[in-house]
Amino acid sequence: MRPLSDPADEAKRIIDAAESRKVILRLMGGVSFLLRCPSARQANLQRNYTDLDFMAHAVQAGKLLQLFIEMGYTPEERFNAIYGLKRLIFKDAANRRRVDVFLDSLEMCHRFNFMKRLEIDRYTISLADMLVTKLQIVEINEKDVKDIISLLIDYDIGDIDDERINGGYIAGLCRDDWGIYRTFKLTLATVDDALTRMNIEREKKELVRARIARLLQLIEDVPKSLRWKIRAVIGDKRRWYELPEPEDQIIDYSAGRPNSS
Repeated sequence: MRPLSDPADEAKRIIDAAESRKVILRLMGGVSFLLRCPSARQANLQRNYTDLDFMAHAVQAGKLLQLFIEMGYTPEERFNAIYGLKRLIFKDAANRRRVDVFLDSLEMCHRFNFMKRLEIDRYTISLADMLVTKLQIVEINEKDVKDIISLLIDYDIGDIDDERINGGYIAGLCRDDWGIYRTFKLTLATVDDALTRMNIEREKKELVRARIARLLQLIEDVPKSLRWKIRAVIGDKRRWYELPEPEDQIIDYSAGRPNSS
């Protein structure tokens, strides 16, 4: 099977194939926003989509390896041999596309376990988890800000995982971990500031800001643990996040680019 050139269509093709094999696979990263958010296709929020990112279960790693080979992808053998318990990487030479499959958890600036949350939606991780994957980025860039804005234009903040963003779940992530709390607040402030400079209708800017305010209120209101309070005393005096290690020496990028989803 030859991978499709359109990243959203290709993601759905892979997930449908995984479902037919009883493999749980959900899209995340930039293309998940393209798939779920109509606003992501508007001129002022459009961005490039160079790679595909998925979340899956570690216990199905062997089935995932076989699936992607059958779907026309080449495994990144060295990386997979070293990190295959947590993450798999595949290459699509024809479309110069890279695929990352994270297993059970995302470990970037912070660590989040998705093991019990992969079957909330069919094609993507939940709306709340999509937002979490962007809020956790300390050195956030324009494309990630656009993803957050498109999500907050199209979906309201709620208290369950439905066609709204589960703000209670996001606030709960901040209950015990001051570092997550700190990063989420900094990222939301960055998004709010970016809105000032972006060519977006005033009504949409106001809508996004109202939803940011609602989410921040939920984050502030959730009772914090003793662990959170102890770490808060230290504050910014000690780094509260990790920076992903560069992969250039491990991954052969001759068939694609570094991950920029």
